[in-house]
Amino acid sequence: MLRLTRLFTKTLSFRLSLMVIAALATLLMLALIIVFVFSRKLVKEESLQDAGQTLEATVQAIDNILLNVEQSSGNIYWKMMGHINQPDKIKDYTHKLVETNPYITDCKIIWDSDSDAIDINTACWTEPSKDNTNIISFLLPIFIEQQKTGVLTVDMSLAQLSKVVLETKLSPNSFCALLGKNGSFIVYPDSSILNMNVLELVNDNPSVAEAAEDMLTGETGYKHFKFEREDFYVFYKPFERTAMSGRAMADLGWSVGIIYPEDDIFGDYNRLLYYVLIIAAVGLLLILFLCRSFIHRQFLPLRQLAISAQQIAEGRYDEPIPNSRQQDEVGRLHNHFHQMQQSLATRMSEMQQLTDTLQKRGEVLQATYEQAQGADRMKTNFLYNMSNQMTTPVNNINHYVKTVCARYHDLTEEDVNQLIHEIRLEGEKITALLNRLITDSENIINKG
Repeated sequence: MLRLTRLFTKTLSFRLSLMVIAALATLLMLALIIVFVFSRKLVKEESLQDAGQTLEATVQAIDNILLNVEQSSGNIYWKMMGHINQPDKIKDYTHKLVETNPYITDCKIIWDSDSDAIDINTACWTEPSKDNTNIISFLLPIFIEQQKTGVLTVDMSLAQLSKVVLETKLSPNSFCALLGKNGSFIVYPDSSILNMNVLELVNDNPSVAEAAEDMLTGETGYKHFKFEREDFYVFYKPFERTAMSGRAMADLGWSVGIIYPEDDIFGDYNRLLYYVLIIAAVGLLLILFLCRSFIHRQFLPLRQLAISAQQIAEGRYDEPIPNSRQQDEVGRLHNHFHQMQQSLATRMSEMQQLTDTLQKRGEVLQATYEQAQGADRMKTNFLYNMSNQMTTPVNNINHYVKTVCARYHDLTEEDVNQLIHEIRLEGEKITALLNRLITDSENIINKG
């Protein structure tokens, strides 16, 4: 991590590459988001359209089976009415109906005089009973001389109905469910819950219960719900039979729903999204590598300039800088820096020569100054010594003169001559010292 941070902070090519990749990634992500949002919307709309068509086809398939049973029962009904007083003939007709129609499992007549008589006055369908969850019945009342005397009961196999309905699939994992008006399952892949109330089964799952309530109230639409940690969509509509002349059109109150796992709807979309994201990530990494390689090569003169600038900062002005073959701004900057370095090296060489010359002259001036100071000290010492040496003779002369002046009348001629002799000797000393001073000064001047 530290190495990566150092690479980011110290490598200009890496930072520029990341900036380029960040800009490309932003544009790419925005484009992908827009594309996939609209794609998901289109997939959802297509699924709704396909689900609507599948629902229509399912309703039509169920209605065709019901219509087949109704028409077969109606045909037998009118044939039996001509032999209503012939039990054997009627039995033959009922057996023939069961044999000729694969959806019918049983056919019988329940007379009003029987203990289990059925009180209906028009043709209708019944839902599965608790005693027998595998059949639904079509009931056709029998009238003799406008008097209801019994009911023709035709039982249809739900297994056959379920086979036809469940084969209608929009996707491999989708399935169809047919609910009765009381909420019981008429058709469902799991036969163990047939005739069980859907609201009792899903009371602990609000999203499924909401969809079930919409189906029971006869609404059309779709719902998203979770079941056993998986996402599903259910598309539903009321079961509506095709109106035909002579057909009993009592509302059955049934509802048809097709359940899709979300993966069946958006699975390919999600996988495509993952593939595109992986390809985009690999592409961005490849672009990062190529971009960094290109920028790294383009910035080679700058790195050489940085090294040369460091060498110049350390005082190595004569280090060679190779010319750049690039013709862009970086190449021109490199070549100009090369020219500047050569000019700087020339100026520094001239300054070094000038410094050496000035240093030599300074050394000469320093030596001259030191000689002058030495001569001045010698002169000062000489004058000091000469002054000290001349003080005594001058004082003696002054003393002898004062003595002669003060005691002129008391001194003998011999004393006066002696004093004059002493004054002459002291004067000679002073003269000798002055001559020495003049001689030494001339020697100093000649040496200078």
